[in-house]
Amino acid sequence: MKFSVLQKTAQTTVLMMLLSILMPVLAFAANGFTVTFNNGTVTGSVYSDVYSEVAPSVYAYDANGNQIGVATATYSVYADGVYKYNFTVTGLGVYDKIRLHGPVGTKFTGVNEAVYQTVYQTYDSDEGSSGGGGGGGGGGPSTNASETISVGTDGTVNAEQLKNSFEKYDTVILTLSGDTVTIPAQGLETFLSNDKKVLKISNDNGTYVLPLSALRLSDLASKLSTTVTDLKLKATIQAADEATAAAVSEAAQALGGTVLAKPVDFNLVGIGKDDETAAHDFGSTYVSRTLPLADEAKSFESTGVRYDPSTKKLSFVPTVFSGKEAVLKRNGNSWYAVVKLNKSFTDISGHWAQTNIELLANKLVVDGVTDTSFQPERSITRAEFAALVVRALGLEPSGSGTFKDVSASDWFAGVVGAAASAKLVDGYEDGTFRPNATINREELAAMVVRALDYAKAKPSVNADQQQALLAKFKDSGSIVWAKQELATAIEAGIIDGMTEDELGARSDATRAQSATMLKRLLERANFIN
Repeated sequence: MKFSVLQKTAQTTVLMMLLSILMPVLAFAANGFTVTFNNGTVTGSVYSDVYSEVAPSVYAYDANGNQIGVATATYSVYADGVYKYNFTVTGLGVYDKIRLHGPVGTKFTGVNEAVYQTVYQTYDSDEGSSGGGGGGGGGGPSTNASETISVGTDGTVNAEQLKNSFEKYDTVILTLSGDTVTIPAQGLETFLSNDKKVLKISNDNGTYVLPLSALRLSDLASKLSTTVTDLKLKATIQAADEATAAAVSEAAQALGGTVLAKPVDFNLVGIGKDDETAAHDFGSTYVSRTLPLADEAKSFESTGVRYDPSTKKLSFVPTVFSGKEAVLKRNGNSWYAVVKLNKSFTDISGHWAQTNIELLANKLVVDGVTDTSFQPERSITRAEFAALVVRALGLEPSGSGTFKDVSASDWFAGVVGAAASAKLVDGYEDGTFRPNATINREELAAMVVRALDYAKAKPSVNADQQQALLAKFKDSGSIVWAKQELATAIEAGIIDGMTEDELGARSDATRAQSATMLKRLLERANFIN
């Protein structure tokens, strides 16, 4: 599971600190964590002297107690009298420390929520110190450190300098004096297959974080009829002019909201022969952009948004908040901002899903049936849920797919097309999608699991785990085709039973249930906190 962690800032050396407080679950039991937190990655193991066939989940919280991620640990080895379960969590973000907890309850008998550890991010120096004591010089720079390159007013970077920096460091930071930088792809092409190499581009407007493995430079060069060696990238981090800022403010006000971070254009294009340009396409890879905030934002009532100048509308962007920064995650370039909303509906007061519905309404993921009514217990159609999943993933509506019962004039054509393109939905054998049919919990779970897979947050569930996860439900035999998907959704914490022993796979899903599953999906993918 991916979640956000603070990347190191230039010219700062802080040695790694670990504060481990282990509390036994059983008398004299050995339980705890052995972890490191470096360069945006938490790696290690949770261990116990009690073996469990069910793999434990490890939960991560920020300093304010907000859950920011969860990962499934896998059994590794029995050594030194304990069973070790390994886990790794990677991501980009703004946390200098996190708190790890074992799973809540008795699902994993060896370690539960009483076992915890606070772990601090390691900051490596720009000179290459990897921490761990005060020894003198010698040895080359650590590859997990970073180097900062100041970009002059001409907005250019030398290819050889860039290549030399990436040979020594995992992260290279370009600090801009202006809004743009032109980057020779020749300085990057050697490292494109290395998923540890990250290019960060920063100015006063924000920070663009580009894993080199996410750069599809061959495709871009092909569009421009050139080679990667001759290709150049132009990155832009530009604050909006007065007209665009006013349009975003008006769009926010129309939704009952206010702007917390003014719009910034994050853009990446390729430059080929004769200065021809083509937009870079990240495919299904989410990349991060950091926007500074004037004041700390409350995640429940704040969201990152994308502004579409052609429609003058705002749409949800997966975003996590910490302090005075917002990290927006999306697989495309656009204008981005942060807005604050406080939405509710008269018919959800006291409802079990009220908080989940209000949260997703503030994130612009769910709408009311009217301005004041949500109708939480109403069933939901396949097209309506497809629209919600597309919004939750921050995807753009596109086309109408290949379903013969979806025409271009239908309101749902674009979202069904986007969902089909991302492999979130399937049609029926007769070539139809049946957009107006109500969706049952089995179908809903399958779509959510596909969304988890798209977000690279899907847990693995083997046959034995599947059987164990479904066995406690007396009606699991009624599942028609999605046993694997339902088991995965249960393991990911996305779906619960209707009761302790009844899953209700064939029951129609309600709007309240749909909102709740989407909220859990976004948390699992570390798309909200």
